[in-house]
Amino acid sequence: QVQLVESGGGLVQPGGSLRLSCAVSRSIFSINRMGWYRQAPGKERELVAAITRGGITNYADSVKGRFTISRDTAKNMVYLQMNSLKPEDTAVYYCNGNIVRDYWGQGTQVTVSS
Repeated sequence: QVQLVESGGGLVQPGGSLRLSCAVSRSIFSINRMGWYRQAPGKERELVAAITRGGITNYADSVKGRFTISRDTAKNMVYLQMNSLKPEDTAVYYCNGNIVRDYWGQGTQVTVSS
């Protein structure tokens, strides 16, 4: 079992930054892969960024160069630093952990609007 709790969402102007946090209930090293997904209204949930147990990262093309996924293994935290935010980044963002199956947090709303 894994419990995931996201925080850090909110309203930001285009070009602004936000950092999302995900608190993980067990050692990150016990989890195959941690990721951030997002789901905009009327759209399917999509992968934004992920980091493997070994520290390898990958990103959706739409966020490369703007978003950074990182982790603090001592605190069992995973972060998503989002810079140069665009209105199309508006979505509910979910933390995901994969051990045999996927576990999800409750989601945090990110709204990019002037």
